[in-house]
Amino acid sequence: MPDLLLELRSEEIPARMQRKAAGDLKKMVTDALVDAGLTYEGAREYWTPRRLTLDIRGLTARSADIKEEKKGPSVSAPQGAIDGFLRGAGLSSIDQAIVKTDPKKGDFYVAYMEKPGRAAEEIIADVMPGIIRAFPWPKSMRSGYASMPKGASFGGIEGKGSESLRWVRPLQSIVCTFGPEHDEVQVIPFEIDGITASNVTYGHRFHAPDAITVRRFDDYVTNLERAKVILDAERRKDMILHDARDIAFANGLELVEDEGLLEEVSGLVEWPQVLLGTFEEDYLSIPAEIIRLTIKTNQKCFVVRPQGETDKLSNHFILISNIQATDGGKEIMHGNGKVVRARLSDALHFWKRDQGDLPDLDTLKASAAKFDLDLKKPLDQRMAKLDALNVTFHAKLGTQGERVARIRELAKVLAPIVGADLALVDRAVVLAKADLRTEAVGEFPELQGAMGRKYALLQGENASVAAAIEDHWKPNGPSDRLPEDKVGLTVALADKLDTLVGFWAIDEKPTGSKDPYALRRAALGVVRMILEKGIRLPLVSVAKDADLLSFFHDRLKVYLRDQGARHDIIDAVLTPEADDLLMVARRAEALTAFITSEDGLNLLAGTKRATQLLAAEEKKGTVVADGVSEALLKLDAEKALFAAIQSASKSAADAVAAEDFRSAMQALSTLRAPVDTFFGDVLVNDEDAAIRANRLALLKAIREATATVADFSKITG
Repeated sequence: MPDLLLELRSEEIPARMQRKAAGDLKKMVTDALVDAGLTYEGAREYWTPRRLTLDIRGLTARSADIKEEKKGPSVSAPQGAIDGFLRGAGLSSIDQAIVKTDPKKGDFYVAYMEKPGRAAEEIIADVMPGIIRAFPWPKSMRSGYASMPKGASFGGIEGKGSESLRWVRPLQSIVCTFGPEHDEVQVIPFEIDGITASNVTYGHRFHAPDAITVRRFDDYVTNLERAKVILDAERRKDMILHDARDIAFANGLELVEDEGLLEEVSGLVEWPQVLLGTFEEDYLSIPAEIIRLTIKTNQKCFVVRPQGETDKLSNHFILISNIQATDGGKEIMHGNGKVVRARLSDALHFWKRDQGDLPDLDTLKASAAKFDLDLKKPLDQRMAKLDALNVTFHAKLGTQGERVARIRELAKVLAPIVGADLALVDRAVVLAKADLRTEAVGEFPELQGAMGRKYALLQGENASVAAAIEDHWKPNGPSDRLPEDKVGLTVALADKLDTLVGFWAIDEKPTGSKDPYALRRAALGVVRMILEKGIRLPLVSVAKDADLLSFFHDRLKVYLRDQGARHDIIDAVLTPEADDLLMVARRAEALTAFITSEDGLNLLAGTKRATQLLAAEEKKGTVVADGVSEALLKLDAEKALFAAIQSASKSAADAVAAEDFRSAMQALSTLRAPVDTFFGDVLVNDEDAAIRANRLALLKAIREATATVADFSKITG
């Protein structure tokens, strides 16, 4: 069966777009081929900075013939309807149709239409221009004469305007070959915007710029590699990583690995060359985080550290070049070193200025008094400046200063609940956002929190306060760590709860897949802190919104399911008004462990029959007594059940009060035997209405007793 090779070669594609674009190309092409009636054995996509490539193996040579039955109008239909049917079916006369009979609708016309299959070459040539024109680049552009307004001309060439191709960067050539593994292949020469598909591509821009003629995928890959192009991005990543590790080790160093940067640099080069650069040791006085981000963000280079060190960097860096230099890379390393040193000089300037006084301290006194700030300290000055500038947090939620004031008040409520030192919590809150006004965070926003911690320690803040400044942003996802101690937990809870309450108040809630303010992440962070740190937090007193409480319940369900809890068990213990999420989780944990035991099975069996019968009678409107009257208990079985309910209810209530849910369930499981005897000996729907209502009240008492632990009607099985 034939194979298809497709390459779209352009100017450099941004690294962040390459992987998705290659995946989009595979999906769009294979979907189009399958929709046209072709099948294939396998497809794989590849990408480099200058090309998207698709290798499709085992494609059928042509689509199958199709026979279709087209149902027409009744034989008694008007001539106009019959004529329309003939046109749609491609028939010249009604004699070419056949008549079928339906018992209900009578006789009607049917046409049998045959559509011959199409050659794969024809299908490919047909679908590819549309795929290329409709390609979903995040950003695209027109280029050359195609970018000129329609009707305009230059040098005799007329612009195409809005009809011209838009591509992420100017598209330069297309390869499209098709054929069996061992026979000659053919070019499928479709055309788009003046570019005709061929069997010609080009290698490395500098090392091998000449044309290369290719046949099928295997020789395409081989010829590209001879022309200094490694097609497989994963192989480029592997080469970069291992060469970087090796060059670092050879110099007594250790690579600081970065998967995101590795992915990016592999998309910047077609022929990766790993080199070691250097900068002056004086720059190592800058925090390691700033050095790493400066070198990564501005030069796409990796940092290294002395072997065995974890907190200390070396004054070397690893760069990835796309050129195999004749001088061993000396000029490249020298040029990159100059740029790195210039960037680090800026970073050192930021670092030093952030530790100095602001020039306008006299204008900050009112803000300093508002937040009990000490204007002799640099970080306090930055918080005062943040407030004095009235920096907006959100148009409907006020300034950052107003937000800090809200968080401060909320933290005062939360501190005793968490068990944190109130003075330390208050100090951490008023400094938590201060680093937003530092130059280091202005340059690298991802360092917010981390820089606040460093500046706090430099000005002598308590270690817990400094840690809380960094940790109040955490956790930033399901795998991120939680704050280090109770001070950090309190500030982080207050920060996230203020965010959630605020956005709920202005009706800016997540909808569908849209969550621009990361409110789901904030709520999950609250859930994680409560459950993983054992915090008894009454959310109703904080949320003050039933809809927001329901949102927390949704995040709790996600968290518990990720921990392996069954959805029916979660539903059994989670009531709409439950605001103590820690207790909900503990109930779910106890119920999960209990429900498969013999006692658990007894509890289910003993309560389900009773509650289901009660629910059925309530649905019919049968009268149920408000309480059980002992005077109306006539049979030994119902007297025994009432006594068992009273005993089990008390034991269960005592156990629940002690938060011993397993013991509560064990107490309730003792109802199994008296319930079975009751249903065996007692007719619930007695002819006497009072006795019937009293017996239903017995069943209601079982439901009320078990409800102190869970709603067992929601448990499957």
